[in-house]
Amino acid sequence: MATVKKLRATTFTTPSDREIVATRVIDAARRLVWEAWTSPKHVPHWLLGPEGWTMPVCEIDLRPGGAWHYGWRGPDGTQMEMRGVYREITPPKRLVSTESWGGDWPETLNTLVLTEEDGKATMTCTVLYASKKSRDAALGTGMKEGWSASYDRLDKYLRRMA
Repeated sequence: MATVKKLRATTFTTPSDREIVATRVIDAARRLVWEAWTSPKHVPHWLLGPEGWTMPVCEIDLRPGGAWHYGWRGPDGTQMEMRGVYREITPPKRLVSTESWGGDWPETLNTLVLTEEDGKATMTCTVLYASKKSRDAALGTGMKEGWSASYDRLDKYLRRMA
């Protein structure tokens, strides 16, 4: 039986005590998804989380050992930042980097894998936490909703890019 890939729905799984995996199929070529994930020209248009947030800081040094830094501003003036370092870059299919929110949040290792079938890209993003406790704390923040909203925005943005 053929597998039907549902578009426009992000699925979340926890395959181990320390991981969260988000998977989304988007009706766009893998090369366009890669470009949207790795270019400071595109990231601020979709990686925003909840409605009303903006990304005034988007710095990407896309090379192994290169750093990235994102800064967001909420509608009420709240600001958040995260940064990391690229460990592996294999265009247009794999991107591995660290992620740090600072403060008490431990650094994670994030692995994005992009595949393509029939012109549709599947994004599989695995976040590896230092412990089950830190993974569960992250799940308690509402991150899945923000992540889904960003992927919804990416889907719309890519349709305009194509």
